[in-house]
Amino acid sequence: MKKLFTLFLIAAGTHAFAQKLDTLTIEKIMRDPKWIGVAPSDIKWSDDGKKIYFKWNPDNKFRDELFSVTPNNLTPQKVSDKDHGEITPDYGSKWNEAHTLKVYSRGGDIFLENIKSGKTLQLTNTTDNENSPTFNEDGSKVLFIKGDNLYAIKLNDGELTQLTNFVASAKKDKTENETEQAKWLKAQQLELFDIIKLENKDKKADAEEKKKFQPKKIKELVTDGRDVDNVVLSPNGRYITYRLTKSPEDKNTIVPNYVTASGYTEDITNRTKVGGPQPICESFVYDLQRDSVYAINTKNIPGIKDLPDYVKDYPAELTERTKLNEDRKVVVDGPIWSGDSKHALVVVNAIDNKDRWIMSLNAEDGALTLLDRQHDNAWVGGAPGIGGEWYDTGNIDWLDNEHFYYQSEASGYSHIYVYNINNGDKKQITSGKWEVQNLQLSHDKKTFYFNANINHPGDYQYYSLPISGGEPVKLTSVKGDNDVTLSPDEKWLAIRYSYNNKPWELYLQPNKPGAKAIQVTRSTSAEFNSYPWRDAPIITFKNRYGSDVYARLYLPKNPDPAKPAVIFVHGAGYLQNVTYAWSYYFREMMFNNMLTDNGYAVLDIDYSGSAGYGRDWRTAIYRHMGGKDLSDQVDGVKYLVDNYGVNPKHVGIYGGSYGGFMTLMAMFTAPDVFRSGAAIRSVTDWAHYNHEYTADILNEPYNDEKAYRLSSPIYFADGLKGNLLMLHGMIDQNVNFQDIVRLTQKLIELHKDNWWLAPYPVEDHAFEQPSSWTDEYKRIYKLFQETLKAAN
Repeated sequence: MKKLFTLFLIAAGTHAFAQKLDTLTIEKIMRDPKWIGVAPSDIKWSDDGKKIYFKWNPDNKFRDELFSVTPNNLTPQKVSDKDHGEITPDYGSKWNEAHTLKVYSRGGDIFLENIKSGKTLQLTNTTDNENSPTFNEDGSKVLFIKGDNLYAIKLNDGELTQLTNFVASAKKDKTENETEQAKWLKAQQLELFDIIKLENKDKKADAEEKKKFQPKKIKELVTDGRDVDNVVLSPNGRYITYRLTKSPEDKNTIVPNYVTASGYTEDITNRTKVGGPQPICESFVYDLQRDSVYAINTKNIPGIKDLPDYVKDYPAELTERTKLNEDRKVVVDGPIWSGDSKHALVVVNAIDNKDRWIMSLNAEDGALTLLDRQHDNAWVGGAPGIGGEWYDTGNIDWLDNEHFYYQSEASGYSHIYVYNINNGDKKQITSGKWEVQNLQLSHDKKTFYFNANINHPGDYQYYSLPISGGEPVKLTSVKGDNDVTLSPDEKWLAIRYSYNNKPWELYLQPNKPGAKAIQVTRSTSAEFNSYPWRDAPIITFKNRYGSDVYARLYLPKNPDPAKPAVIFVHGAGYLQNVTYAWSYYFREMMFNNMLTDNGYAVLDIDYSGSAGYGRDWRTAIYRHMGGKDLSDQVDGVKYLVDNYGVNPKHVGIYGGSYGGFMTLMAMFTAPDVFRSGAAIRSVTDWAHYNHEYTADILNEPYNDEKAYRLSSPIYFADGLKGNLLMLHGMIDQNVNFQDIVRLTQKLIELHKDNWWLAPYPVEDHAFEQPSSWTDEYKRIYKLFQETLKAAN
């Protein structure tokens, strides 16, 4: 009996470990994602290129752990705490030109690593926060920031020099605050008494003598209380450039947190809303040789006074702004110096997002000369390599002292350009209806490496290309997404690879075309592998404007008699979801599989405004979100009806964030197309979202109200006819819960029926708790089951 009992326990344990997923249910697919298996993440090479580090959790522990492999031993080994602590961080680190030394900051101190010897030297050991280390041009010094100021430390003897002295305000003469009466009395005393005359003469002599023998002090750089950043030293050590920013005072939203450890409601101070005052920036040059400071002059930038195209829709504003003839506000980023200090590049971004200028800075007088201008009546930025923020140069750097490269969307797609600064020649290095992503220059500055979707918009391979141009050489070969981390010696590719129905795994491949990639990790669980996850085909259909729209299509083997369909709308707006890669929306992918198992057709669309398809697609939603992006969903429904017999009266729609917004617009403005919708963490009124995202697309509410009225669901709520389920986290610090509360009140005032609100008290924008995910999707599934399969 004892032997049989033991055998029974072993068998039961084995069976429990290898559960089979026969039928998909909400409870199963919305569990803690660890049930799928934890994919490797944070791929990083050791500085000597001998090891690959990555976070992984093959045993489903509470937290991921650090593992390593080598090119000669691909069996993952757990990294000890001691070794973990010795790994240099990537963030805030810089290599020297020869790639033999690396400097980095850790815990507020600066460290120098010698790659050949493997030894690390601590350069600073203070209670201050030293950060942002880098090398000077010849590698003889390490530069770093401490308390906004720039310092240099010599590597041969450790001599430390402070290069800047930022002060909030200039020192004032003590007599400046004296009253007229006090000044008169002092003058009278000096007139009447010889002893005071003698003391005064002695004080002046002491001051002159002190000044004569005192070492020269660093010039005070007055900030007037503004924030200091972007402090850069020229390679020859003559010029220091810096930027001063006046941060605006604006009201922040408040997010109440009801479920707290204290038992009291606690307010979370959150963000501002679109249209509030923006930072005012001014950049300067400090010439150490002449001991003088002067501003970088932006007044002569071509187009600096241009008005945005949309102002034509507001004649009164057009007249007023034309009369004012004001310079647009800009932010200067850089400079990026050539190694010989003869040339300095800056990228100037317009605050209104309509222009990005690449300019040459004359450091002797602060003058700017135009090299390249990217103008867009919609908005510039956001495309790969071009930068999506005002404080971002995008991909731009020197190839030698004469040529620099950058990315531009001038052709309609983000491509590489090389510019000769001596003669003004500009050469487009890559071209085609595809985009360059994750651009990297080789150490010898002869080769570009990048990801691109050349073969298909959803297939991302890794390429190399000589800086002179030509045909890109494909280094990876398996269809899907190949996220590559190049080894420091550029001999190996650490590839984080995934496919449509296969989560991310780590592979290793020699840096050669046609070389085989060897799989390092196997992360998915037996339970996950036991279900035949669909390799949903990527199809195209024509929208009403004649453009190809890419979509994933899920078709049931046994369609429900009601012939229902569901449209899934991805979030973020500018995101590409229809790729041959494991989706960021993997829970929704699993839910779409479950819907298909239960007789639904499902369409997942990369609608107008999605990433990966070039400039025209990216900006198609300008001034009208819920316009072309929504009509693509409607046209997708028509495609399903015409080609697969879907019942047009049994169509639902769901999505989160931007997808939630789209669901609301669909239910309010296309109520005869969509019978039911589930809107998750939805923007209901763009005037209440953040500035960074919204102002790009809709400008500001107070100067382009038409765009906000066209784009905000709350203005169309009266159009609701079908069944609407709204779901929202109550501590959402991205799309605040206030958004859905305002729409709820509007629906109440409109006396609308057939709508429901499910609030989630402990959830931010991205839900974390499996119980919340489960509850959310049980409600969504119930909505579709009860309304899309019902009789006409």
